[in-house]
Amino acid sequence: MNNKWFYPLLILSTLLSAGAHYFWGNQFIQFVAASFSLLLWAALLGKATENVAHYAGERLGGLLNATFGNAAELIIAIFLVKEGYFDMVKASITGSVIGNLLLVLGLSVLFGGMKHKTQRFNSELAGHNASLMMLSVIALFIPAAFIQSLGEREVGIISMVIAFLLIAGYFLWLYFSLVTHKDELGDAVDGLPDREEEKEEPVWSGKISLLLLFISTVFVAIQSEWLVHSVEAVAHTLGWSQLFVGAFLIAIIGNAAEHSAAIFLAMKNRMGAAVEIAIGSSLQISLFVAPVLIFVSRLFQNPMDILFTHHEIAAIAVSALITASISRDGATNWYEGVLLLIVYFILGAVFFVA
Repeated sequence: MNNKWFYPLLILSTLLSAGAHYFWGNQFIQFVAASFSLLLWAALLGKATENVAHYAGERLGGLLNATFGNAAELIIAIFLVKEGYFDMVKASITGSVIGNLLLVLGLSVLFGGMKHKTQRFNSELAGHNASLMMLSVIALFIPAAFIQSLGEREVGIISMVIAFLLIAGYFLWLYFSLVTHKDELGDAVDGLPDREEEKEEPVWSGKISLLLLFISTVFVAIQSEWLVHSVEAVAHTLGWSQLFVGAFLIAIIGNAAEHSAAIFLAMKNRMGAAVEIAIGSSLQISLFVAPVLIFVSRLFQNPMDILFTHHEIAAIAVSALITASISRDGATNWYEGVLLLIVYFILGAVFFVA
């Protein structure tokens, strides 16, 4: 964010996005302008969160980065729920999960591994993350498996129950990992020599970082609302399905903050923080954001259920499977990043033509 062009470009993109939203009738231009502005605000959000993380420690910092990085996705999803675009919401949730597990983690492992031959992180934490990923797959699979024997009322009840249990499980996980078992799941990697880690001083003070975190979150919310207003028309114009737009286009835009922060941390040999951002963000989406949207939809008197399509469940399941396979040993190399990216592009190709 030290580049002289960034802040003028950020202001210019915001003004163009506002002009496209309020004064220009072309929704494709509105979509492009809002997307570009959202990417820049998400980049500032990621950098501000990274600075806050410097003062909070690697594990808590990774959680903060994932949380504020997911703010864009949650805000976009809330506006989509309000408009009744449930299929696109579920697609964007799917895209967020597979995007973080395959694209964000894949790029982090690839670029980090190209600079550092083998990167290590806490294997016990990786094991717990793998179990939580399986929990999210189970929570989506079970209702879909029993759909034939459930009525609309039963689906609504089951959705509320599962949403409540997932939120409770997520907060209990935070208590477990950050309080009762903080030492076991911390940054240290037992039995291994100290990592060679690139030290970097934060760009801003703690107070400035928090202020920029708040400002960027507000503008991410504004740009997200403008993006949602134009996304359906753009999908129709380009002939893209709502599944592809939600699972890949919106998810990539919403994940911009995690993309940059996780990759840069991995290149600094801070793979523990990069894994916490990528996998932690996916867990937060599947165990907290998605269930919260079930309850939020009730506020709009238009309830959303937790029934995802078989394609979406399959995509999440294979993403969780290969991520667990690669990360369980607490070590990564650049080729494992390639494997994650190959799976991501396979899913992208199938979603595009589906």
